[in-house]
Amino acid sequence: MNIGLILIMVIGGAAGLLSTLYLLFSLPAVIIWKIYRRIRYGYSLNQ
Repeated sequence: MNIGLILIMVIGGAAGLLSTLYLLFSLPAVIIWKIYRRIRYGYSLNQ
């Protein structure tokens, strides 16, 4: 295989993995933070 094609595959795979990991951790963190603010300060979940 061409080295350029392998490099593009590795970069694309890494970008997909990093974006998946970001979503995996950030979405629950935001939801937990909003619930914490709701309990602690009485803020709406929409703020």
